[in-house]
Formats: sequence, C-alpha cells, structure tokens
Amino acid sequence: FSGADLADGSCAHPTIPGRVSPLLPANHVTMTKGTGLVHTAPAHGMEDYSVASHHQLPTDCLVDESGYFTEAAGPELKNKNVLEEGNEAVIKMLQAAGSLLKEEKYVHSYPYDWRTKRPIIIRASKQWFVNTADVKAAAQDALKKVKVIPTSAVNRMLEMLDRRTFWCISRQRCWGVP
Repeated sequence: FSGADLADGSCAHPTIPGRVSPLLPANHVTMTKGTGLVHTAPAHGMEDYSVASHHQLPTDCLVDESGYFTEAAGPELKNKNVLEEGNEAVIKMLQAAGSLLKEEKYVHSYPYDWRTKRPIIIRASKQWFVNTADVKAAAQDALKKVKVIPTSAVNRMLEMLDRRTFWCISRQRCWGVP
C-alpha cells in the first residue's frame, strides 16, 4: 500500500498502554533510508522536532542530562542509560507487547563529543529568548569597543550580527565550544 493510505491514521503506542500515536508525513523519511515508516522523538532531533511543531505535538524529553531515562519514561526504563541497558529494556518491552517485528544489530551514526569521544544524545531543553533587537544592539555596541586586528574585520562582523535572525543565550555546554 502507499503512504497516502495511512494519512490521518493512528496506532497504539507499543510500550505505553492506552497511548495513541498519530501517523504523520515527514519529508525526511524516505524508502531509500529504510522502510519509510519511523518513530518520531520530537525532543531528540531537529527533523522530528520540526514535524512535531508543525502538528502541535508535545516535545516530552524522557532522557536526563546524563543520558538516563527519567521517571516519565516509566518504571521499566527509569534510571537506565539509553545507549546501554535502556536499549535492551526497550527491546524486551517490545517483545513482551508482541510489537517487535524484527531485531538486528545496527551501528547508529550518533554525533560524537570532540572531548570525550562518546556519543552525544540530542535532547530538548527549556530555552529563554530575549528581545532580538536589544541583543543585536548590545552585541554591536560591545563589538565597537573591542580592538580588532585587522580593523577592516569589524565591519564584516557588524554586518554578520545585523543579518542574524535568531538569538539564544546558550548554557548548554559550560566548558565552551572548540
């Protein structure tokens, strides 16, 4: 059958009794990258977040800062590392529910932290945003007070700041960026 046959459909969640999940179209899901049907995790990736935002879905984050399932994930998963014993627990839950169609080893292409060489789990976090015009003006004023060598670079940087459309003060990585 075609994907259009699934439009406006829904399915029972495989591990949360009583929860119904909508079937949604997404441009990033293709037959060349797998089956054409995938789960969505809006709190764990930009493409999934975009689909969820478009359809006004919640972006519940069930993983804490250390990579462990939270209490909201349920008692079977709570405090389990998502890349280790948590993964095995999910497989067992799917088997018990009769929802596992196929299992095979797969090497996921996670982004890696340049410092620890460990996989990075993308997760949504609360952000606060300020008036863009105020931040832009403050950044431009601050840049004018910096001694830049060569001085010709100041104008390029001011133009870059002027073109910036989104501003967010990030506190995600306390140690900075490379």
